[in-house]
Amino acid sequence: MKTVSILVPESSVMQAIADPQYLFSAANQFLAAAGKEPLFEVELVGARKEIKLNEGRYSIHTDRLVQDIDRTDLVLIPALFGDMQAAIAQNKTLLPWIHQQYGKGAEVASLCVGAFLLASTGLLDGKKCSTHWGFQNEFRELFPEVEVMDGSVITEEHRIYSSGGANSYWCLLLHLLEKYTDRETAILASKYFAVDIDRDSQAAFSMFKGQKNHTDEAIKTAQDFIERNIADRILVDDLANMMAVGRRTFERRFKQATNNTVQEYIHRVKIEAAKRQFENSRKNINEVMFDVGYTDTKAFRSMFKKITGLTPVEYRNKYNKMAEVEV
Repeated sequence: MKTVSILVPESSVMQAIADPQYLFSAANQFLAAAGKEPLFEVELVGARKEIKLNEGRYSIHTDRLVQDIDRTDLVLIPALFGDMQAAIAQNKTLLPWIHQQYGKGAEVASLCVGAFLLASTGLLDGKKCSTHWGFQNEFRELFPEVEVMDGSVITEEHRIYSSGGANSYWCLLLHLLEKYTDRETAILASKYFAVDIDRDSQAAFSMFKGQKNHTDEAIKTAQDFIERNIADRILVDDLANMMAVGRRTFERRFKQATNNTVQEYIHRVKIEAAKRQFENSRKNINEVMFDVGYTDTKAFRSMFKKITGLTPVEYRNKYNKMAEVEV
């Protein structure tokens, strides 16, 4: 039997607790129906017997307290809700237990922004991690020793797993299920829960918001200029001259402040603007391409797919009901 310990932290997302409990319990039923022995012992664990969530609207009763658990096979950390630093402070008593279980051989997996709690243990230092695309900048600021994987749905390294934003955690749960059982059971679960299996990117769902939570006012001015002049060809040398600094100094400061190179930032701003047009207008691919400052169809398509994981046509047909399907 594999013991799956689902943490119930303070300020956690109830659905991110219920979903893994449902999945692994259902997997036992799938195995039994196939004439196999149930594999998972699923338990809800926490610092207290009753934990209230969503401002007291819901209560979750844990099966066991963490101090009573000597060893488990898998620790699942659900998504947190609200202010991340406050949520970490609320749950600091859980951190030593997570670290201890990992030291005893358990695997540890965080769902969505549960990565903030996982990173607070120090177990992610020097390792890669996935989290919700909308929280990546904050995560980088709090945990500079962790390498954030942009757009990645699942990250796995040294018995530690993390997942992308919101419902992306289903992909991680199916990945773990396949690892512990087999491909057939994972596919059955994906069909039962109507979840795509093997999706490896959350890029199509992300919205680029330039990192401006820094104190370099010159770089903020450059960011604003880029965002106001989407249709123009913007050169790094011109930006550096505007800021009255050398190019190398400008590029170093820009990367330090925004976590993007200047060219990456320019492309991301332009592609984000293109995405909005594909979602909300009837413009064709070339019209949008010119609107955001690209003149080469192949280069635009390549950059769009690199950032979103989809071609411009695929993205427009996915998110714009007004769009005519093109081939």
